[in-house]
Amino acid sequence: MDVSTEEKPNRFDMPTWMRSALVFGLIYSFLVGVSALEKGIKIMGEDTQERLFSAVDNPLAGLSVGILGTVLVQSSSASTSVIVGLVATKGISVEAAIPMIMGANIGTTVTNTLVSLGSIRQSNEFKRAFAAATVHDFFNVMAVGILLPIELLTGIISKIATSISDQLVGTAGTEWKSPVKAWVKKPVGWIVDGWEAVGLSGNVLGTTVVLTGLAVVLLSLTFITRNMRELVADRVEKSVNNVLGKGSGSVAMLLGLVITIAVQSSSITTSILIPLAAAGVLSLRNAYPVTLGANVGTTITALLAALAASVPEALTVGLAHTTFNVLGIALLYVPRFIRYVPVRLAEGLATVAVKSPVWAVVYVMTAFIVLPLVGLLLLQ
Repeated sequence: MDVSTEEKPNRFDMPTWMRSALVFGLIYSFLVGVSALEKGIKIMGEDTQERLFSAVDNPLAGLSVGILGTVLVQSSSASTSVIVGLVATKGISVEAAIPMIMGANIGTTVTNTLVSLGSIRQSNEFKRAFAAATVHDFFNVMAVGILLPIELLTGIISKIATSISDQLVGTAGTEWKSPVKAWVKKPVGWIVDGWEAVGLSGNVLGTTVVLTGLAVVLLSLTFITRNMRELVADRVEKSVNNVLGKGSGSVAMLLGLVITIAVQSSSITTSILIPLAAAGVLSLRNAYPVTLGANVGTTITALLAALAASVPEALTVGLAHTTFNVLGIALLYVPRFIRYVPVRLAEGLATVAVKSPVWAVVYVMTAFIVLPLVGLLLLQ
């Protein structure tokens, strides 16, 4: 007797309680990875750190590093966690980290832009999907274009973040007692001891521990995202359809924030919108504020990483990421006269792309790879 595909049990199915427990375990391994990254950089020594990270003292080079790093790992959560680890070891300063964080915000939009290319053969669908994807690009680029010069001139983002951090954990230069630091200390020690046992030492040991920490961070975030999507996928689809149809910008923004915190990925949140927009179920103006909420929601990962570092400067960088995104909304969404400029730019680019799809590919390659790479090479 034939059994239909629907009737066959999925061997990857597991009870909700078990998947939830797995997510908590993965969050713990993520924190171990961040702490191992920090430990490895410390082992490498100050001279090595200075040689490796001196280039990012140039804010535009830092911006390029943030974009390229995030495009490479396809996750702003991963790249910002690495940045937090670098700041915790004094490898880079808070001031140098902020442009990198801004770059990560731009780099993370590449995922939903690539998702939109899946509709490239259907003109009408592609036009709607590409516009829904690139509105996120344009908003983040505009936010960086306005706030990076302001930050360089006034230091407003770092000042706000430092002020909040000082109130929460004390002033810079002192280590605050994070319980997370104690929880992950032993596993990090096992990683170091394990590599020492095979004969590694000095810079080789430090580099290997860094790479191990990075691998743990990336794998943990990948599986956290995958399992959280399984846990909340049905609820996410229903919430998007129910809430966004009402056209409330603030509610849509809150929805984007909550979904992104839940699934630990702004890319998933924004990518969910692309098929809906492509099918005409969701208008671009209704989808737009969800991406802004996702921008804020994704900053939770850097804040979580700061708990493993237990250094005020690390928390300051996490808070700077949140501050940057909140200020971006305040400057570019709250004032009505500028609110829909990213929407109009996205619609204009989509019109060009649908007439000649090759321009869509050129746009992705140029914006996310060529320009950042050229900027990094010229500014080193």
